[in-house]
Amino acid sequence: MAIWWLMLAVVGISLLLTWVLRRYALARSLMDIPNSRSSHSIPTPRGGGVAIVLSFLAIAPILSLFVDIPWPYIWALWGAGALTAVVGFLDDHGHIAARWRLLAHFIAAIWVLVCLSGFPPVRLFEIDFNFSWVGHIFATFYLVWMLNLYNFMDGIDGLASVQAVSACFGACVIYWLAGDTSLIWAPLLLAMAVLGFLYWNFPPARIFMGDAGSGFLGLVLGVFSIQAAWTSPRFFWIWLILLGVFIVDATFTLTRRLLRGDKVYEAHRSHAYQFASRQFGRHLPVTLAVLAINALWLFPIAICVGLLGLDGTIGLMLAYVPLLFLAFRFHAGELEQAG
Repeated sequence: MAIWWLMLAVVGISLLLTWVLRRYALARSLMDIPNSRSSHSIPTPRGGGVAIVLSFLAIAPILSLFVDIPWPYIWALWGAGALTAVVGFLDDHGHIAARWRLLAHFIAAIWVLVCLSGFPPVRLFEIDFNFSWVGHIFATFYLVWMLNLYNFMDGIDGLASVQAVSACFGACVIYWLAGDTSLIWAPLLLAMAVLGFLYWNFPPARIFMGDAGSGFLGLVLGVFSIQAAWTSPRFFWIWLILLGVFIVDATFTLTRRLLRGDKVYEAHRSHAYQFASRQFGRHLPVTLAVLAINALWLFPIAICVGLLGLDGTIGLMLAYVPLLFLAFRFHAGELEQAG
């Protein structure tokens, strides 16, 4: 029973910390000022994602007193998460060159893999593969990409928060039904931390997450997927499926911009969700649409993979086909005037 009170406390801590950070941002004029590459029109405080970081990292060691969470897992989340959040916080307050941010991201990813003993074997089309050092290299780039794509996708009110909450809740339900309850607690803790922030971030947002929060979320969700894969290879696939909206939009957009020769590190408004928000004239319909896609399409497929024996590779392709169609439909990666 105590653990559920702890989870409720995390929501309250995050809620209160976000309020404090909002007042701090207003007092220090830490505002996100709209420009030609923004998806919002009103100056809004930024940096509220620090509340997610602090509430999650503070409670994670306490959580280990109540449930069986391996300490290497805690250290992976703490070390990499804190480094990512600090670099994002400093970038929110000024500017850190892209090369130094990227270096920090790779250090964080390597730290995770050292703590988790690398990347586990995966199953492709019912065949188990142990990729050894190739898998570790892949996992390093995977974590760095997850971190950055989450930052790219945090561009409209509530979107990154809703994605994190729905993916974590979906994974927790699958873990519970599969009987692997020890895997539930870290994603559930993150979902509670994000819920407290979401109260302030839901459209119309009163504070933005900032790089400190978005990068932290992307990295931690990637860590969840690798840790779960050590329990069962099929659990790696369920995370890729549950996070499909973000993975497809960000990867599709980046690929198109690379092929066109754009400077991919520069800010832009050419993600599918950004075109969609301009088409609808508001952020709320897009955020709710992503929630619906997660609940009504991706979650059932993840259940089929996690519980009903559907091959993860096939489940992933099935899940991503409509998402690719939506990326085309909403001009992901095209020049902005195409919207």
